[in-house]
Amino acid sequence: MKTDPHYAKAYENMKPGVITAEGFLGDDPRTLADIIEADEEEFARLGLSFEEVAARLKALRDEGKKGLGEPVTVEGKWLVRVDDARGHLPSPFEDGIFRKVNTEVTNLRNGETLVFTDLNLHLLERYHFLEGKGSPFRLEPERIKRVLEG
Repeated sequence: MKTDPHYAKAYENMKPGVITAEGFLGDDPRTLADIIEADEEEFARLGLSFEEVAARLKALRDEGKKGLGEPVTVEGKWLVRVDDARGHLPSPFEDGIFRKVNTEVTNLRNGETLVFTDLNLHLLERYHFLEGKGSPFRLEPERIKRVLEG
C-alpha cells in the first residue's frame, strides 16, 4: 500500500511523545499503510466488518456509561465498565479531539477482555487503524472477535 502525505503526517503524530507518551505504534516497524492493510486482511479472514465492530463497541460503551463508573451487564453476555478521565486526546490524523474515556468489555462466556478508548473507536471506524503491535491500546482482531462473540 502506498503512503500518502496525510498518512505520513499521521505516522509522525503517532510516535512516542507527540500525542501520548507511548505513542500509537508500539514496537511495530511497519509503515502506517502496511499496518492498516494487514489488519484489513485479518478482519476479512475473521469475517469481521470495521463498521459493524465499531457500531457494536459504541453500543457497548453507551450501555456501560449508564453504570457511572460501575460495571454493567449487557444482554447477559458482557460486563462493561466505562471510566471517564479528565482531558482530551487529539486524533493523530488531525481530524478531531476525543475525551479520555476508557471502556472495558469482558465476554462473560469466555472471560476475554478488550479495553478501548473513544479515540480507538474513531481510528478503527474511519481509518481501520487498530494501533501497531506492542502498543498498549492495540486492538487485536482475534481478541475483538473473541470478546464480541455471543
